[in-house]
Amino acid sequence: MQADEFYMRQALEMAKEGFAKGEVPIGAVLIYQGQVIAKAHNQVESLQDATAHAEMQCLKIGAAVLENWRLLDTTLYCTLEPCPMCAGAMIHSRLKKLVWGAPDLRCGAHGSWVDLLGMSHPIHQIEVCSGILKEECAELMRDFFKQRRLWKSCSMN
Repeated sequence: MQADEFYMRQALEMAKEGFAKGEVPIGAVLIYQGQVIAKAHNQVESLQDATAHAEMQCLKIGAAVLENWRLLDTTLYCTLEPCPMCAGAMIHSRLKKLVWGAPDLRCGAHGSWVDLLGMSHPIHQIEVCSGILKEECAELMRDFFKQRRLWKSCSMN
């Protein structure tokens, strides 16, 4: 649990970096043999790419670092429950473990909307731990969208 909080704090730092750049503040870090091999935040806006989620970026970087698309024995820490796209990529990447912070009621793929990660899968099953630093992760999201609504209402006047 202590290690989970340590790495989730690093994912939160990545999310804050994304927030500062106007991205939805979701951060992720990928761990292999106790070392961070990838860090990312959402880059959907900056890259104008709907697939540029923090999790997807980490999976791509991790595969390059390990020179293998199979991310066996890796753990991904993400500040928000993954969406179906990211959950599918994790399954296909053979991720060993996922640790996520806050639930995503709109698109969460571990039970908040659908449960792709909780059901038995013929290719690969991922160990999942949820709710690590849940409130801190959720608060960052709330602050971002509150700021965004305020900015939009000010720009309309």
